Amino acid sequence: MARAIAGDQAAYGELVARYTALAHRTAYLLGAGADAGDVVQEAFVKAYRKLGSFRPDADFKPWLLKIVANETKNLHRGRRRRNLMELRLATITETVDHDDPGTLVDDSRATLLRAVNSLSDHDRQVVTCRYLLDLTEAETAQTLNLAKGTVKSRLSRALTKLRPLLEEVAHDR
Repeated sequence: MARAIAGDQAAYGELVARYTALAHRTAYLLGAGADAGDVVQEAFVKAYRKLGSFRPDADFKPWLLKIVANETKNLHRGRRRRNLMELRLATITETVDHDDPGTLVDDSRATLLRAVNSLSDHDRQVVTCRYLLDLTEAETAQTLNLAKGTVKSRLSRALTKLRPLLEEVAHDR
């Protein structure tokens, strides 16, 4: 990180290589859908430009993911639209063979993602960061630019909303 801050482009290239997949997954799961690649590219460009403001005692991963989250918000600001992933999952679910036990795992994942996507943007973002991206509460807070207490309360509220949706599906099986 110190080399990248000092202007070593090869060192920054190493950071890009190390964090591209996570950044892409983050953008996609936060709602960028098919535009995730563009969001990630823009986030890395902005991160490079802002290296001078990076605090040496900070962790690069949540700092970068915060930029990715902001870029994803910018992508959708001012317009409400359905998430492309939700549409793809609906198609997958319609073609699942319920007599084949192997498809139940795919069906469960699709159901879980549909349930998460039904949450408000704020709740979906904390659930995505905390559980789908496996970030700690502190990393989630830093990524979404929230207080840790806000992350905890949103997680609690979101899980309360998700529980009945997932129990209903479990009873249908």
